[in-house]
Amino acid sequence: MPFSFPTGAVRFLAAGVFALALTASAGCSNGGGGDGGRPTESASSPVTGGGTKVTIKDFTFQPASLTVSPGAKVTVINNDTTTHTLTASKGGSFDTGDVAPGKSATFTAPSQPGDFPYTCTIHPFMKGTLTVK
Repeated sequence: MPFSFPTGAVRFLAAGVFALALTASAGCSNGGGGDGGRPTESASSPVTGGGTKVTIKDFTFQPASLTVSPGAKVTVINNDTTTHTLTASKGGSFDTGDVAPGKSATFTAPSQPGDFPYTCTIHPFMKGTLTVK
């Protein structure tokens, strides 16, 4: 004789599975990306097209030193397993805000020439330099 569940138990179990599925899907929403309040062209979307880019992988900026023209658009791609930022070390001239794994952010290079050291504010041992010529 097969075992059968009471009707109320089946409904309770189904409701629990549904609630668990809703909770799991809510946790998958994108909370990363952005620019700390400043506009960004691609706060958390995949990169499409060319341009100047920095990739974050294995807790390093690749390349660590990048030379761009004044006002160039720089796309930062996070190919790592955790959230990172690319933030100017002095003067606040650029900041991607939090970039979640698998996401990207775009910022505009300063208009004045010079060397602009940057870091990940979450992992300060990550460093690089943006040179504007």
